[in-house]
Amino acid sequence: QVQVVESGGGLVQAGGSLRLSCAASGRTFSSYAMGWFRQAPGKEREFVAAAHWSGTLKRYADSVKGRFTISRDNAKNTVYLQMNNLKPEDTAVYYCNAVETTGWGLTTSYRFNSWGQGTQVTVSS
Repeated sequence: QVQVVESGGGLVQAGGSLRLSCAASGRTFSSYAMGWFRQAPGKEREFVAAAHWSGTLKRYADSVKGRFTISRDNAKNTVYLQMNNLKPEDTAVYYCNAVETTGWGLTTSYRFNSWGQGTQVTVSS
């Protein structure tokens, strides 16, 4: 199992940018697809983005396509989420987790039931 610590959140105006980081522990980090999820107040946790262990295959929620970019550095056991053109509806606590994969590629499902503390992103209008 991979343990994670998310960071990089904050308060930003609409149209601004933030870069989130997810530092993971475990020598097997590079073997997992990793992803970002978010949970807004009163809403269920939802998928945001995922990257294959190689970093070459990626998947995004429709709501963030063209604005968010996921990347990873396996040498640093870290996953990033670059968020540009932020909108008030992006306000949420952001979490990272390993992502389930199939023979067809990346899914939108998280793999482990344990979560980090998350990092709060607040976008003001």
